[in-house]
Amino acid sequence: MRRRTFMRFVACCVALLPVGTSVIAAEGVLVSGPIVHDNLAIYFVHGQATRGAVPVSLEEALANGRVKVRETGTVNELTVENVGNDEIFIQAGDIVKGGRQDRVLSVDLLLPPRSGQLPIAAFCVESGRWSARGQEDSRQFSTAAAAMPSHEAKLAIRSYMAAAPSTMPIGQANSADPSRADTGSRQEQIWLKAAQAAYMSALQSGGALDHDVIGYVAAINGKISGGDVYSSPDLFRKMWPKLLAASVTEAISDKAAQNATPPSAAGVGSFMTAAVSVPESERVLSESVRVATRDGDGTLYAETRRPDGGWVHRNYLAK
Repeated sequence: MRRRTFMRFVACCVALLPVGTSVIAAEGVLVSGPIVHDNLAIYFVHGQATRGAVPVSLEEALANGRVKVRETGTVNELTVENVGNDEIFIQAGDIVKGGRQDRVLSVDLLLPPRSGQLPIAAFCVESGRWSARGQEDSRQFSTAAAAMPSHEAKLAIRSYMAAAPSTMPIGQANSADPSRADTGSRQEQIWLKAAQAAYMSALQSGGALDHDVIGYVAAINGKISGGDVYSSPDLFRKMWPKLLAASVTEAISDKAAQNATPPSAAGVGSFMTAAVSVPESERVLSESVRVATRDGDGTLYAETRRPDGGWVHRNYLAK
């Protein structure tokens, strides 16, 4: 009965997808695409939303003054505080701008309403600055409209969390983490606005706003880089602009001499299946969030969960 129900769901989703789109069933979801521009291919993950309220993104919360991200005087540790009445989702790789130096946050968190100040591990994305920039407040951060574009840094952040001892506080970071080594210089070199605009124009819509899209996977130069899947289409839409911008920046920085054929949707499905076939390790980050990781030979998977086991975010990275 359960399989027949799922197949009816597949059939309905297929009927709603554009003609010519490749579709497969993988891990209870559908993968469509690719949509391609130059060396970047985007695949969309279709699925059903889970129950429950959709959390506010960090970008939204900062814009509305519902969260405070503050300096502690230590490069690798900040504090976050939800001062509003809605749950806030922070994703590892979110870049916060301001303070004494821009930072990339290194863990997924769900901040409950009126959370109080909590520590969060962070890594620098600038070189040289340790003071206010222009009229910015050196004590706190004002925006989170960007995400980490470096694939190597993403792997370093997720690998760091996967290998960290289960007793390590969420605000404690290793200052020798390799994600810090090249992030600033790479970002300065590859933030090419004109080239980025061409990619964004070609890829930003392309199915991302379909009612059942809950995530995406990106392939660069014919190789899968990784992707993110969320518990609801609404949360995906909140995150999508900066996720795409990060993928575009990565594609521009890693452009091959000749474009390679992108993998099929079936190949993306196999990648996702392989990522979840590895035994998992779960650790508690706070009273409101747990992270399960699966560290395989060619994949690194992380799933952000609530205490009741319900998931909010799934991250897939190719090694």
